[in-house]
Amino acid sequence: MSEFTADAIGDLTGRRAIITGANSGLGLQTAVGLARKGAHVVLACRSEQRGRDAEQRVRSLSGSEHVHMRVLDLANLASVRDFAAGTEGPLDLLVNNAGVMATPRSTTADGFELQFGTNHLGHFALTGLLLRNLHAATSARVVTLSSLAHKRGRLDFGDLQSERGYRRWGAYGQSKIANLYFMVELDRRARAAGWDLVSVAAHPGLANTNLTAGMQTPAMLDVFSGFVRLMSQSDAAGALPTLYAATAPDVRGGDYYGPSGPGETRGAPRLVAPVARVLDRDIAVRLWNRSVELTGVDYASLQPAG
Repeated sequence: MSEFTADAIGDLTGRRAIITGANSGLGLQTAVGLARKGAHVVLACRSEQRGRDAEQRVRSLSGSEHVHMRVLDLANLASVRDFAAGTEGPLDLLVNNAGVMATPRSTTADGFELQFGTNHLGHFALTGLLLRNLHAATSARVVTLSSLAHKRGRLDFGDLQSERGYRRWGAYGQSKIANLYFMVELDRRARAAGWDLVSVAAHPGLANTNLTAGMQTPAMLDVFSGFVRLMSQSDAAGALPTLYAATAPDVRGGDYYGPSGPGETRGAPRLVAPVARVLDRDIAVRLWNRSVELTGVDYASLQPAG
């Protein structure tokens, strides 16, 4: 694993992948890595224009014509439903990559706090609505992107939407640990149902992407962006844990991959451990049930594990 590069990915000819937030950064680099190896890649992007630009860039960098852009706004459940309804046939790989970070408080089209609504609820709904496509594939995978920030994240079930008080980084950490609770519970349910579906997660460490753009506060943006530029690796290097989780033959359901360097901030991908509370089944089930209530996506074909 320490020697893994994008060139080490095996032949993916004919396999179909969807990557959310693929117009730049980690998502774009993930798309390039998969398309180079023959995968048919859908770039699920909120902005049609940026998505079209990314489509051309991925085609140019990968040498593949099997790259297509579709509009998906994870902060709008109607958009998520439209996207899923327009997805036909087996889906081999879903990469839940898109996200926002440390934004000023705002809400999604459905009234959810933006970070929790986009990073967790949008992907929860999307994955559930694409279950039929994933189930139709052989050895399908769902890769969900988390973050080092999950280590300080805690779910406040009394105020999941941060209505009583909003802290940018607290809300971000909550959304990122929610991603991991979701990943683990999806794996449990798929195993219990006997599905050939692998649910895993990855994080990029510190990667130089445009994720900081949503901060909007100039002073915070300048300080944090400067720190990221000083300490981070490239977006191509940051995408390697995702590419490993998405393609490596030794990946198992429930695995979590991140950089191997000091503090998991940079370096080649390896298996890493989330904070122990991610394995608390009671919290995972409680979050799952609440997510069903909020999104209206019930995962009826995947019942709780016994």
